[in-house]
Amino acid sequence: MEIEIGKGKSGRRAYGFDDIAIVPSRRTRDPEDVDISWEIDAFRFELPLMAAAMDGVVSPATAIEIGRLGGLGVLNLEGLWTRYEDPEPYFEEIAHLEPDKATARMQQIYSEPIKPELIAQRIREVKAAGVVACASLTPQRTAQYAKILLEAELDLFVVQGTVVSAEHVSKTAEPLNLKRFIREYEIPVIVGGCASYQAALHLMRTGAVGVLVGVGPGHACTTRGVLGIGVPQATAIADARAARAQHLDETGVYVHVIADGGMATGGDVAKAIVCGADAVMLGSPLAAAAEAPGRGYHWGMATFHPTLPRGARVRTDVRGTLREILVGPAHENDGRLNLFGALRTSMATCGYETVKEFQKAEVMVAPALQTEGKALQRSQGVGMGA
Repeated sequence: MEIEIGKGKSGRRAYGFDDIAIVPSRRTRDPEDVDISWEIDAFRFELPLMAAAMDGVVSPATAIEIGRLGGLGVLNLEGLWTRYEDPEPYFEEIAHLEPDKATARMQQIYSEPIKPELIAQRIREVKAAGVVACASLTPQRTAQYAKILLEAELDLFVVQGTVVSAEHVSKTAEPLNLKRFIREYEIPVIVGGCASYQAALHLMRTGAVGVLVGVGPGHACTTRGVLGIGVPQATAIADARAARAQHLDETGVYVHVIADGGMATGGDVAKAIVCGADAVMLGSPLAAAAEAPGRGYHWGMATFHPTLPRGARVRTDVRGTLREILVGPAHENDGRLNLFGALRTSMATCGYETVKEFQKAEVMVAPALQTEGKALQRSQGVGMGA
């Protein structure tokens, strides 16, 4: 139902994760009986997780560790790891930049050209460890480096931008034809982001195996402020879920919906699944890992854009190891550790055995969810009031 903004404009009401609550059902289960694994194309993962293709989150080493823990790390092939043979000094410098100098200096650091030989080298480093290799490029650079990806035998490829459409129009350059690219190159492709039913459906029709859902919800992203665009994540995921059902009805092909951004706690991950996600893409929660290359800092893929930065370098501090953040144990009570243990317990508490079953759980619009009975926590800055 649309709400009148003014006499000449109306719009739908949209909801974020903090606006909704998962409703327990009549059944409960033991957490040990719950299966949170995820399968996409020919690959199976113990965790329904993709680590975001951001330099402060995924290095070849963290991609390997995330793979060993049961998730999938996505390496940014336009980041520092493909611009510098040894990017560690630049990570160190970025971590010590003054806030008012960070963006300008990062634009300079990222002006170093991408080196094709490093693209192949980084992919092979991950594959040599025996985990699934996944990496991302923007649509503008996909055709340029596609042959290198194939030669390096990349397992999964992500075509990723702030907004990716199946109908990009340009008067100055030949845009990437996603449908033709996916058909011609024998590599499973995930595309995104998007935030609406129509955009998600059109991306699914390109032949992609998965669609990233999220425009501007990330903790380091400033797209919503700079460009004024975006859709709160609960609504965006639910709309993509409807597109997935429509596409399945049309073709018999199931395309995975991956919630990208806006999640900080295990509760957020659970809500993303219930809204319709098959898996989640996490950035800032993993940037808080002791192993993360950002050294307690996190920045988005557009932070260093040469003319219109749409991200900020934010401090995440170190909360624990990658293992503790993903699968525990937790030594804090704010939901930011053991994210997938929380998902498992949420599913068990609501009586669901698999991720796909959990998507059927009931939700309510619940404005009081974050505040009801939490006055002491808020006044003391602990738990949900931290």
